[in-house]
Amino acid sequence: MLGGLVLPAMALGFLAWLVPKIYSMVLPEGAWPLVLNAVLSAFTLAALAAAFFLALYLREGIPLDRIVDLGLWGNAVFFGRLSASTALIWGPIMVLSLAALPRTWVRAVW
Repeated sequence: MLGGLVLPAMALGFLAWLVPKIYSMVLPEGAWPLVLNAVLSAFTLAALAAAFFLALYLREGIPLDRIVDLGLWGNAVFFGRLSASTALIWGPIMVLSLAALPRTWVRAVW
Protein backbone atom coordinates (compact mmCIF):
# COMPACT_ATOMS: atom_id res chain seq x y z
CA MET A 1 0.00 0.00 0.00
CA LEU A 2 2.79 2.41 0.83
CA GLY A 3 4.46 2.11 -2.57
CA GLY A 4 1.23 1.87 -4.52
CA LEU A 5 -0.76 4.78 -3.12
CA VAL A 6 0.90 6.80 -0.38
CA LEU A 7 4.28 7.53 -1.98
CA PRO A 8 2.87 8.69 -5.34
CA ALA A 9 0.33 10.87 -3.52
CA MET A 10 3.09 12.38 -1.38
CA ALA A 11 5.21 12.99 -4.48
CA LEU A 12 2.30 14.75 -6.21
CA GLY A 13 1.70 16.82 -3.09
CA PHE A 14 5.35 17.84 -2.96
CA LEU A 15 5.31 18.77 -6.65
CA ALA A 16 2.10 20.77 -6.09
CA TRP A 17 3.95 22.79 -3.49
CA LEU A 18 7.18 23.09 -5.51
CA VAL A 19 5.96 23.92 -9.04
CA PRO A 20 4.28 27.28 -8.17
CA LYS A 21 7.39 28.30 -6.23
CA ILE A 22 9.59 27.57 -9.24
CA TYR A 23 7.32 29.55 -11.55
CA SER A 24 7.31 32.44 -9.05
CA MET A 25 11.08 32.72 -9.47
CA VAL A 26 10.62 33.36 -13.20
CA LEU A 27 7.37 35.36 -13.28
CA PRO A 28 7.13 38.94 -12.02
CA GLU A 29 5.22 39.89 -8.89
CA GLY A 30 1.58 40.94 -9.13
CA ALA A 31 -1.96 39.65 -9.29
CA TRP A 32 -2.04 38.79 -13.01
CA PRO A 33 1.29 36.95 -12.92
CA LEU A 34 -0.09 35.02 -9.94
CA VAL A 35 -3.08 33.96 -12.06
CA LEU A 36 -0.68 32.98 -14.86
CA ASN A 37 1.34 31.03 -12.30
CA ALA A 38 -1.81 29.15 -11.27
CA VAL A 39 -2.65 28.24 -14.87
CA LEU A 40 0.90 27.18 -15.73
CA SER A 41 1.19 25.18 -12.50
CA ALA A 42 -2.10 23.38 -13.12
CA PHE A 43 -1.10 22.41 -16.66
CA THR A 44 2.36 21.32 -15.50
CA LEU A 45 0.99 19.19 -12.67
CA ALA A 46 -1.62 17.64 -14.95
CA ALA A 47 1.09 16.76 -17.48
CA LEU A 48 3.32 15.32 -14.75
CA ALA A 49 0.46 13.21 -13.41
CA ALA A 50 -0.35 11.95 -16.92
CA ALA A 51 3.32 11.08 -17.46
CA PHE A 52 3.31 9.26 -14.13
CA PHE A 53 0.31 7.17 -15.19
CA LEU A 54 1.95 6.42 -18.55
CA ALA A 55 5.08 5.24 -16.75
CA LEU A 56 2.94 3.19 -14.38
CA TYR A 57 1.17 1.47 -17.26
CA LEU A 58 4.48 0.72 -18.96
CA ARG A 59 5.95 -0.61 -15.71
CA GLU A 60 3.00 -2.93 -15.23
CA GLY A 61 3.65 -4.54 -18.60
CA ILE A 62 1.30 -2.82 -21.05
CA PRO A 63 3.23 -2.75 -24.34
CA LEU A 64 3.99 0.65 -25.82
CA ASP A 65 2.49 -0.48 -29.13
CA ARG A 66 -0.89 -0.92 -27.47
CA ILE A 67 -0.72 2.57 -25.97
CA VAL A 68 0.33 4.11 -29.29
CA ASP A 69 -2.59 2.38 -31.05
CA LEU A 70 -5.01 4.71 -29.25
CA GLY A 71 -3.55 7.65 -31.13
CA LEU A 72 -2.71 11.09 -29.84
CA TRP A 73 -6.29 12.13 -29.11
CA GLY A 74 -7.18 8.83 -27.46
CA ASN A 75 -4.14 8.96 -25.21
CA ALA A 76 -4.79 12.60 -24.34
CA VAL A 77 -8.34 11.78 -23.28
CA PHE A 78 -7.45 8.58 -21.40
CA PHE A 79 -4.45 9.90 -19.50
CA GLY A 80 -6.11 13.30 -19.13
CA ARG A 81 -8.99 11.69 -17.23
CA LEU A 82 -6.58 9.83 -14.99
CA SER A 83 -4.63 13.03 -14.44
CA ALA A 84 -7.78 15.01 -13.65
CA SER A 85 -8.66 12.55 -10.93
CA THR A 86 -5.37 13.32 -9.19
CA ALA A 87 -6.30 16.99 -9.02
CA LEU A 88 -8.08 16.09 -5.79
CA ILE A 89 -4.62 15.50 -4.33
CA TRP A 90 -2.52 18.26 -5.86
CA GLY A 91 -5.17 20.94 -6.36
CA PRO A 92 -5.62 22.09 -2.76
CA ILE A 93 -1.89 21.97 -2.07
CA MET A 94 -1.19 24.02 -5.18
CA VAL A 95 -3.77 26.62 -4.13
CA LEU A 96 -2.21 26.89 -0.67
CA SER A 97 1.24 27.26 -2.21
CA LEU A 98 -0.03 30.00 -4.52
CA ALA A 99 -1.78 31.75 -1.63
CA ALA A 100 1.51 31.95 0.28
CA LEU A 101 3.42 33.58 -2.57
CA PRO A 102 2.22 37.21 -2.11
CA ARG A 103 3.75 37.44 1.36
CA THR A 104 7.21 37.10 -0.21
CA TRP A 105 6.63 39.93 -2.70
CA VAL A 106 8.91 42.93 -2.41
CA ARG A 107 7.71 45.30 -5.16
CA ALA A 108 4.05 44.48 -5.73
CA VAL A 109 1.36 45.06 -3.12
CA TRP A 110 -1.41 42.53 -2.73
